[in-house]
Amino acid sequence: MASSVLRVPPGLRRHSVSVRQLHGPSSSPASEHYKVLVVGGGSGGITMSARMKRKVGAQNVAVIEPSENHYYQPLWTLAGAGAKSIGSSRRSTASVVPSGVKWIKSRVQEFSPDQNRIRTDDGKEISYQYMIVALGLQLHYEKIKGLPEGFEHSRIGSNYSVDKVEKTWRALQDFREGNAIFTFPNSPVKCAGAPQKIMYLSDAYFRKTGKRPKANIIYNTSLPVLFGVKKYADALWDIVKTRDLNVNLRHNLIEVRADKKEAVFEKLDNPGETVVLEYEMLHVTPPMGPPEVLKGSPLADEGGWLDVDKDMLQHKKYPNVFGIGDCTNLPTSKTAAAVAAQSAVLDRTISKVMKNEKPNKRYDGYTSCPLVTSYNTVILAEFDYNGQPLETFPIDQSKERRTMYYMKADVMPHLYWHGLLKGLWGGPGPYRKIMHLGLK
Repeated sequence: MASSVLRVPPGLRRHSVSVRQLHGPSSSPASEHYKVLVVGGGSGGITMSARMKRKVGAQNVAVIEPSENHYYQPLWTLAGAGAKSIGSSRRSTASVVPSGVKWIKSRVQEFSPDQNRIRTDDGKEISYQYMIVALGLQLHYEKIKGLPEGFEHSRIGSNYSVDKVEKTWRALQDFREGNAIFTFPNSPVKCAGAPQKIMYLSDAYFRKTGKRPKANIIYNTSLPVLFGVKKYADALWDIVKTRDLNVNLRHNLIEVRADKKEAVFEKLDNPGETVVLEYEMLHVTPPMGPPEVLKGSPLADEGGWLDVDKDMLQHKKYPNVFGIGDCTNLPTSKTAAAVAAQSAVLDRTISKVMKNEKPNKRYDGYTSCPLVTSYNTVILAEFDYNGQPLETFPIDQSKERRTMYYMKADVMPHLYWHGLLKGLWGGPGPYRKIMHLGLK
């Protein structure tokens, strides 16, 4: 453990941060102090813990994470369609926290950035010199009337929760005939392609099992577009038409009547108007939002998200606080691929701040969404803040390809566990690593 003496980081003096602002009045000293405190043990938190260990030494880094297990969530889409097991996405948190880094198995209860400290749910106060917030986001099934209790019934699942993914697979297997409905909520989401990936996989499963003639597949999305980047949206519309899939834009799920197998949608362009659809299978993508502990804290913007500079990933008010991943207000899609790109920028930003230098590496908003369109094809969407394609490979990535499915299903999980989480790679995009390996 590092010394409990809290000093003003040299890199903060240029921001005119006073000693009083850094220390502030406190009724009692913090029980622990770390040079770098990482809040959250998901993709961004573990990745940055590994990078910070190399930068300042393991004994000077701690990560706060209450969960016993760490998941590679991109596999859940495939698990919901029976292509992967949910177990293959899981590792113990103890096994992914970098050796020597302190794992604090608690939950943050309160942020006090003016005093450079946090308080955990067990009452412990921990101070820091630098803090990286990587809390992810929060699922809100309860904002849909009839949920989450509706999951007790069959025929309904969600690939967004580890305890509901296998319900998706069961609903898919039990399907006989009728409507198979897939939803996209009226909120920010992580992995914005996932709500329709399971639709394409379900279509493929129904065709493989001979059920497709009796299935009416419906995708109801709150968005005004099928996908946010036109190049890939055009390709997806072609698939929708070819496979006879029904897409309803600006339809938002507001209620599930699980006992009647009915889903109620509001028409966002016609306030007050709703439509009720019966379902034989329902896949729910829940509304999502920032973690409760961030909402109303000094670190949050008006929407409750961590308020960081979109280029440097440094907090706009507290220069010794940084953010990565889903909890931030970065105007890009929330994906593991985005975390990979952000990690390299954030590493450089923190290095510069620690040296009292101006950060100079900028994050361009790179994110990636491998759009699974069947059990052996993927459209690899890669793009920046402006929604412009930012592709890795010298091919048209808007076309369905078997090689991209192989990368999504088999190569990327390996690189995640043995590369990204160990802080060994990042940058313009995770697929650069594959290019370096010669898998073109």
